[in-house]
Amino acid sequence: MGSNEQTYVDEAFKTNWIAPLGPNVNLFEDAIQNYINNDVHVAALSAGTAAIHLALEILGVSHGDEVLCQSLTFSASANPIKYLGADPIFVDSERDTWNISPELLEKAIKDRIAKGKKPKAIVAVHLYGMPYKVSEVQAVADKYGIPVIEDSAEALGSTYNGLKCGSFGEIGILSFNGNKIITTSGGGALVTKNEDHKKKAVFLATQARDEAPHYQHSHVGYNYRMSNVLAGIGRGQIEVLDDRVAARRSNFEFYKASLGHLEEIEFLSEPNGYFSNRWLSCILTTSYEMRERIRYALLEDDIESRPLWKPMHMQPIFKTSPNYSDGTSEDLFDRGLCLPSGSNLEKRDLERIVALIIKELTK
Repeated sequence: MGSNEQTYVDEAFKTNWIAPLGPNVNLFEDAIQNYINNDVHVAALSAGTAAIHLALEILGVSHGDEVLCQSLTFSASANPIKYLGADPIFVDSERDTWNISPELLEKAIKDRIAKGKKPKAIVAVHLYGMPYKVSEVQAVADKYGIPVIEDSAEALGSTYNGLKCGSFGEIGILSFNGNKIITTSGGGALVTKNEDHKKKAVFLATQARDEAPHYQHSHVGYNYRMSNVLAGIGRGQIEVLDDRVAARRSNFEFYKASLGHLEEIEFLSEPNGYFSNRWLSCILTTSYEMRERIRYALLEDDIESRPLWKPMHMQPIFKTSPNYSDGTSEDLFDRGLCLPSGSNLEKRDLERIVALIIKELTK
């Protein structure tokens, strides 16, 4: 936490704005808009998953439709597709950023069209804070007239060619879950340059209540709006976002400087024009066995690390979903490890982690 979160939460209590909506929600939305600063409109919601759900619905996705989705991601990128009765079509990653491959994306689109069903949307993810190939992906999307949902749940504070992530897709989404670079405990946001999209998101997120003196509903709605109390936390958090990005990047640079010389370990570099918030510091090892050796060595000393996301096309729940894979995400999953990356890590913590890894690799 920063210094002002408690102040803004106290304001909510003192003014009795405890229920959803209120001054903190509006001011938090304004703060996000000012931070991203690319003519965007923001709707603060209960979760990033809710934002993806609403984005899909706003773009007209419904039962029986197909949605292209990056395979190497957390399940929240894909689950909302199923909420709407649509079918996810998974697309593998490329090596430069670990994100959705523009080449495989176009291959998937051509094949789905040839099979008689043009996809309704594309869910592209800035994985671990590293921007995806925005220009290339958007070029493919524009070529076939398919809107992009930009999953920036892990990328608040990251930039592509100087512009903030969250502002590139037809609709962008943010997450403020407890593990993100800033948090509202639980929460998210929908980001769009289309004001009508924001208005529809807010309408659907507040139970789709029609304008009437009584409660009247012509659409199915959801209880997806962020509360005024949690938005108070968000107001304080966004004030220290740049500090949090600096801390995460400092963690990454420490790991890279301490471990980058080892043949067994590889780091993901930023391509020219990319700036990652380094939400998580990730390494690639030489094999699954090497990854597990390091993971267990850390765990034995009560240090948690985790493999990279297991690709969606390998998940039991999506085993029958079509996928366009060249083995990249499976290889990254086998060899990749997320190291401790919290913004409050101290140098002695980082030194302890590095020492254990070096000790394991020099056995």
